[in-house]
Amino acid sequence: MTYEIEIGRGKRGRRAYSLDDIAIVPSRRTRDPKDVSVSWQIDAYQFETPVIAAPMDSVMSPATAIALGRLGGLGVLDLEGLWTRYENPQPVLDEIAALAESAGSPAATKRMQELYHAPVRPELITSRLAEVRAAGVTVAGALTPQRTQEFYQTVVAAGVDIFVIRGTTVSAEHVSKTAEPLNLKQFIYELDVPVIVGGAAGYTPALHLMRTGAAGVLVGFGGGATTTTRRALGIHSPMASAISDVTAARRDYMDESGGRYVHVIADGGMGSSGDIVKAIAMGADAVMLGSALARAVEAPGQGWHWGAEAHHPELPRGDRVRLETVGRLEEVLFGPSHYANGTANLIGALRRSMATTGYSDLKEFQRVEVVVSPYERR
Repeated sequence: MTYEIEIGRGKRGRRAYSLDDIAIVPSRRTRDPKDVSVSWQIDAYQFETPVIAAPMDSVMSPATAIALGRLGGLGVLDLEGLWTRYENPQPVLDEIAALAESAGSPAATKRMQELYHAPVRPELITSRLAEVRAAGVTVAGALTPQRTQEFYQTVVAAGVDIFVIRGTTVSAEHVSKTAEPLNLKQFIYELDVPVIVGGAAGYTPALHLMRTGAAGVLVGFGGGATTTTRRALGIHSPMASAISDVTAARRDYMDESGGRYVHVIADGGMGSSGDIVKAIAMGADAVMLGSALARAVEAPGQGWHWGAEAHHPELPRGDRVRLETVGRLEEVLFGPSHYANGTANLIGALRRSMATTGYSDLKEFQRVEVVVSPYERR
């Protein structure tokens, strides 16, 4: 049942909730956190944690993708980022870290646009993915829908295991009078690797993406800590409601397809362990993290965090933001934590929440009781 409220005499809108608006309710049973499983599997690939790194230059380099893979997560390289534009991107990363301190600085944005104007080089796509593959971890790379046709053959030939098509808003039906749009259904059908695609923020667009054959759908617009899409375009979808809507689409698609399961991956707006816990409680199978991992010592951003929207050549819709470094990547994921704000030991917090509510694995935890408390945010 859908509940709408009257905004004014000429417009009604559906009430939606963010992750801040909900809370998890303990049940009659509790467990030992050591007995809780947080493993996750997509297609043939098994992971010890439900953590996927956002393909952002401030978060992922080949080295951090390898480190995350060895810690049981999935690192995704931005194949249109600095690592595929420059043979040695370290001086560029250093320059970005040294730009003006103020978030949203026009001078800083202009310089980032100039630095990202360098062309993407196919041979660097090949070499970066080969570096990750040589380490023996699952290889994943991301392209935007606009560049997928141009570079996907290079990506597949390089031996990618999981292909990610990620944009602010990705639809199964893109209309263009000037260019041949990417036919997602045909494209995914012809590939021999599982594809994760998104973002989607509602039932209908998610259902259409599932019908393309995607193995996973990203929920949200990504870049929650850095995006200014709401201010620039007026577009926003609160994550708790978005995840719930896409989870409903998955349920109906399973009935429609005769049991085919599509993974729901929450993407954006999860800067703390509590957000991750609530995203899974709302029905997500895994989470794609940006700012949470950008706080690691090893993160390429050196305490700064930005997404592709921050350097869009025509309409930037993101900031470069300063984050507090909280420890090494292993500490961010598994502790020990010296912070009481949910920025470290993310997996330990997830295990404890699941144990406190009596659930033994992630699929069970999706059934946990939640309440809405929009006026009691912490």
